[in-house]
Amino acid sequence: MPTRPFRFGVSMLATGSRSAWQAKARQAEDLGYDVLQVPDHMGMPAPFPALVSAADATTTLRFGTLVLNAGFYRPALLARDIADTDQLTDGRLEVGLGAGYAEAEFRTAELPYPAPAERVDHLAHTVAELHRLFATSDQVPAVRQSPAPPLLVAGIGDRVLRLAAREADIVGFPVMSLRTPPGGDPQQVLAERVDYVRAEAGARFGHLELNLFVSAVALTPPSAATPDLTAARRLAPNLTEDQIRRLPNVLAGSPDEITETLHRYWETYGLTYFSVLEPHMTDFAKVIARLR
Repeated sequence: MPTRPFRFGVSMLATGSRSAWQAKARQAEDLGYDVLQVPDHMGMPAPFPALVSAADATTTLRFGTLVLNAGFYRPALLARDIADTDQLTDGRLEVGLGAGYAEAEFRTAELPYPAPAERVDHLAHTVAELHRLFATSDQVPAVRQSPAPPLLVAGIGDRVLRLAAREADIVGFPVMSLRTPPGGDPQQVLAERVDYVRAEAGARFGHLELNLFVSAVALTPPSAATPDLTAARRLAPNLTEDQIRRLPNVLAGSPDEITETLHRYWETYGLTYFSVLEPHMTDFAKVIARLR
């Protein structure tokens, strides 16, 4: 059984005014979340300024990117932004990186959309350069955390998970529907992916934190026999009802039932860090209260 404690993140999808944004950050802190996260998609908040503003209104909350699209950045410029954001958040930053996948967003940003292998190559190059740059402090501003803010690398394919297992502090697992074959069991997909990370990490595995992105939280109302999975179906239109219910990224049931599920994920897979979306922030807080 893992000895690492549970951590909980909430991924925020909009900012609004300064006062409204900072009120949401304080709410996340008050509800018991450990990390406020911002994704990196066109049409959503710019991650670094949003995190700095949230830090001004909170005291214990940490801040993360879930996840930056590495294809949008050049490593030295990204390292500069990371360093100053770490300073301006008083050393509460965690950096999440992914290879990027949305072709339309690359086009909107007027960037070429590389082939999958090239996007993973650039992610690996970015990780290597961040490690190098933070080890040579004369090339980027100083960071508050030493030697650098914790690094999360998220993905589902072999190459990205190999990179995460060997180079990151936190391994992020996205939606299992992306790798679930027709008739397949999403729980088995998760088990296989965790086993792959364990094999690639070797002796590092015990030092890794494993994060699961939760795409839907469907609490069962007292008067309902089954949870409402409408949102989950939109995210996994090709899966059967049974497969949707078995997606690790879909937490459905009463708060006590979801608490039992997370304990099982902790014991079976070593997952201890769970990130939900902003619309589920209040509902999931009922689960957090049972796990503290």
